[in-house]
Amino acid sequence: RAHRRAMSPAGLGLRAALLCLLAWAGLPAADRLYIHPFHMLVYSKSSCEQLEKPSGEAPPDPTFTPVPIQAKTSPVDEEALREQLVLAAQKLQGEDKMRVATVGMLLNFMGFRMYKTLTETQAAAGGAVFSPTALFGTLTSFYLGAQDPTAGRLQAFLGVPGEDQSCTSRLDGHKVLSALQTIQGLLVLQGGAGGQARLLLSTVLGLFTAPGLRLKQPFVGGLAPFAPVTLPRSLDLSTDPQLAAEKINRFMQAVTGWKMGSPLQEVSPDSNLIFNAQVHFQGQMKGFSLLAGPREFWVDNATSVAVPMLSGTGTFPHWSDPQRNLSLTRVPLSANVGLLLVQPHDAAALPEVETLTFQHDLLTWTKNLAPRAMRLTMPQLALRGSYDLQDLLAQAKLATLLGAEASLGRISDGHLRVGQVLNSVLFELKAEKGEQPTEPAPQPTGPEALEVTLDRPFLFAIQDQDSTALHFLGRVANPLSMA
Repeated sequence: RAHRRAMSPAGLGLRAALLCLLAWAGLPAADRLYIHPFHMLVYSKSSCEQLEKPSGEAPPDPTFTPVPIQAKTSPVDEEALREQLVLAAQKLQGEDKMRVATVGMLLNFMGFRMYKTLTETQAAAGGAVFSPTALFGTLTSFYLGAQDPTAGRLQAFLGVPGEDQSCTSRLDGHKVLSALQTIQGLLVLQGGAGGQARLLLSTVLGLFTAPGLRLKQPFVGGLAPFAPVTLPRSLDLSTDPQLAAEKINRFMQAVTGWKMGSPLQEVSPDSNLIFNAQVHFQGQMKGFSLLAGPREFWVDNATSVAVPMLSGTGTFPHWSDPQRNLSLTRVPLSANVGLLLVQPHDAAALPEVETLTFQHDLLTWTKNLAPRAMRLTMPQLALRGSYDLQDLLAQAKLATLLGAEASLGRISDGHLRVGQVLNSVLFELKAEKGEQPTEPAPQPTGPEALEVTLDRPFLFAIQDQDSTALHFLGRVANPLSMA
């Protein structure tokens, strides 16, 4: 506990900032204007003066043509990406804490909303893995490249109301992406400290353009806090849309080494820009070991699959609610990051429990957790999920937001036609000691020890307690299948 208390002054400051935000959220609308928390994310007066200079005084943005997709590209160094994120989190101080707390709150709201949309578009029996941070970063990236009216619509969708049409109520996309980088840094910051296993989080972005399309350098450079590896590449998107998709999938796998399956089936033949963000998370569960031999996981009452299972013994925060028909357990992955596991008491009730969990209830429920001695057994996870944001926007009745008429003049002077906007996730959770099978750990002593076995479909989330951001949300329906 002493380590937790001394761990992070930044974390304490963030919690104070979050209390301010929650107080703001509870105020009557008329009072909110005076202490509006979003002022940390909008343009300052000095920035506005610079932006509002007559266009004749400002030189045009430099542009470049992306190199062909077959150009030699170095593989991604995930360790270097982790170090960059750690550095961003270590610099956290002053008003940045409020900024991080605000972005954490916004991305949680957005994450819950779009997770619901995602699960409505996918088969209920399948799995799901979703990154609210990747989604928020993707939308902010497009905001960075947008002009009005698209910029105003994206700002509203991100959850920041424009109080009026003035510059100082406009979202500063650079501030948002910088806060997002710090939030990602807080996820990996404590891993490796105090005997904890290290966490990895890497984001790689491919910007695929039709030949001849020029991109603006300030836009591409501005994406670095969200995706430090951003790879603009050109290829023929129109002649053979399936071949173009295969080339993009092969390119991304060659650069990252991540086995994502084939997230892209076919590109839109009339598009000239494909946005492809891929995220890799790897966590190790301290004190957990891989059980000898595969164990049964029941996909439904009649079907089971044999999967590798992890088991660990200890005292974990736990809460069981018969009224809501669920149990919640928090497994620490580092000093400030927890794996939240939600298990329906009745497997058939998973859809109802999922609806309850991935609203705003999950964050409230964590306050009910109390320490409980238990032996926890769960599947080793290697989940893959991919979706096209254009599909989610269409489902949310926002199909035109990034459509043919979108004003994206800060990305390119050419007429942009945005095709697929992909977010793909590879989510891995392993035993601390790797994959050497070991015998089950001994049962905790005492009559209170609880046996918790996740051998039926369940829900999970990864939360950083310092920013309260939910980095991943998901449903494990079959540990062996792709989401």
